[in-house]
Amino acid sequence: MAGVVTYIKESFEELKNNVSWTPWPEAQRLTVVVAVFSIIFSLAIWGVDTVFSRAVKAFFEIIN
Repeated sequence: MAGVVTYIKESFEELKNNVSWTPWPEAQRLTVVVAVFSIIFSLAIWGVDTVFSRAVKAFFEIIN
């Protein structure tokens, strides 16, 4: 159990002293970029899914 506590203490120490953190304004800007890209990508996938769904439905209506 002492090994786990030591590991956690050393991990926090490394995060405080050795990790270079992204400046807050840049982190906010990158978060917005990721959110916008995610929305655009999800809309594109929704569009393709809708097109394929209608195509498959039309195909099965034709063969009936």
